[in-house]
Amino acid sequence: MHNRSRFLPLSFACLAWVCVASAEVKLAGLFTDHLVLQCDQAVPIWGTAKKKETVTVAFGSQKVTTKADREGRWRAVLAPLPASTTPAELVVTGSSTVTLHDVVVGEVWICSGQSNMEFSLRGANNAEAEAAAARFPLIRHFKVEQAMAPTPAADVKGSWTVCSPETAPHFTAVGYFFARKIHARLGVPIGLLNTSWGGTPVEAWMSPTMLAANPQAAAQAAYWRRTVAEYPVKKATHDRAVAEWEQRAAAAKAAGQPEPPNRPWRPPGPGTPEEPSVLWNGMVAPLVPFAFRGVIWYQGEANAGRAASYRDLFSGLITGWRAAWAQAVAPAGKPKDKLTPPPTPAAPFPFLFVQLANWQTGNNANATDWALLREAQTQTLAVPATGMAVAIDIGDSVDIHPRNKQEVGRRLALLARSRVYDEGIDDSGPVYTQHLVEGNAIRLKFNHAQIGLVCHGPRLQGFTIAGADRNFVPATARIDGDSVVVSADAVKAPVAVRYGFANDPQPPPSLYNGAGLPAVPFRTDTW
Repeated sequence: MHNRSRFLPLSFACLAWVCVASAEVKLAGLFTDHLVLQCDQAVPIWGTAKKKETVTVAFGSQKVTTKADREGRWRAVLAPLPASTTPAELVVTGSSTVTLHDVVVGEVWICSGQSNMEFSLRGANNAEAEAAAARFPLIRHFKVEQAMAPTPAADVKGSWTVCSPETAPHFTAVGYFFARKIHARLGVPIGLLNTSWGGTPVEAWMSPTMLAANPQAAAQAAYWRRTVAEYPVKKATHDRAVAEWEQRAAAAKAAGQPEPPNRPWRPPGPGTPEEPSVLWNGMVAPLVPFAFRGVIWYQGEANAGRAASYRDLFSGLITGWRAAWAQAVAPAGKPKDKLTPPPTPAAPFPFLFVQLANWQTGNNANATDWALLREAQTQTLAVPATGMAVAIDIGDSVDIHPRNKQEVGRRLALLARSRVYDEGIDDSGPVYTQHLVEGNAIRLKFNHAQIGLVCHGPRLQGFTIAGADRNFVPATARIDGDSVVVSADAVKAPVAVRYGFANDPQPPPSLYNGAGLPAVPFRTDTW
């Protein structure tokens, strides 16, 4: 099925739109009342009409005319707009007229990933109080309806929702807390375009072309073939486990007790959202070329155990998404209509992501499959215009969905404020750069420590040290100026140090900088 799908060189956006027989002018599903348009960028608006029909888009002082193609697809491009908190109407006219009300102009961010991005405000810490205080009519949220597709879909379903105590509980929690901080600093409307699905791996969010061009193409293809071959047996086992769980749940309900925890999770396989490319096709491709500022991303749990491939796949997703939008807005020869010149490609959009929080997977805090995935995420920072919010200190050992989404959103907002909106603030905790062996100790050096290294707690925790035997033992650590010196009595000739390098490091790591941001977990070895 996937071999038949193609990454269409996008003037895309509306590319897979089906031929329209009706003469009625329509807008793509992204364009509804309460829309937030991206400021300071060319803004594509698109939809369908009767073939060859002339369509006019009017917003503010602009009026842009275009013509539908032979399949009834049209696209107009508004010139860059200044941010505006004043609601306005966007009017599209052809043989019929469509009017969108309460349209504002500000900063739009795509929110994507798996369940920790999908996680709604109603599940966060202090949810009731947070919702009651969520009176921000200039923060709006569009939840893309979850959909899988074998080829790039024509459109998405959803609507823009104004933030209020009644609606905010359904917003992505991470996105909401991020938006609240950005809105407070900039004072402009904030749009959250939420396209997320729990339990999904990175490859589901990549097009077939992105996957085929990736260094991990062969390994990923082999992994999926194994997954498909194993699926029938795993599905049968899963179905039996679900039936047993449902019997227990029914008995608990009859007895007035809460339902049992840990409903069995679906195995990946054909027709599930874990299938490569199905979420790119269904939930991302139809968004192109919608104008936005950047992406915030929280995903990786579903790829734990495959860290060796994740770095290349995640990097490929970032560069692939950027290429899709760049291709969509790139000039395609001389415009036929001077009123609708194609916008010029902008610099790569910012891509800010959350490193996996601590979690005691399989009741084994010392396992390292999540630590290795975090390392792959850190290595992804080599991709330009990226930033990473560390969450090793705000997870929940027994819950894969930590409730402290306030701090996650704040840390992402620090990255945006620093790297996108040019505030001179600290946006990262200490980052290991080098180490020096000094007798029976190792001295560690860090970036992002200009205003000092700080211990949160009675002593530095989270460090282990090893000699040539590769046997890591808990270490004693102390801050010495802009360095940390690590040693252990049992290791007379140290070779390597690790910090926070476990699924759920215990005792919790305690190294921060003067800005109160946690050090990025690391290891000095490559064992």
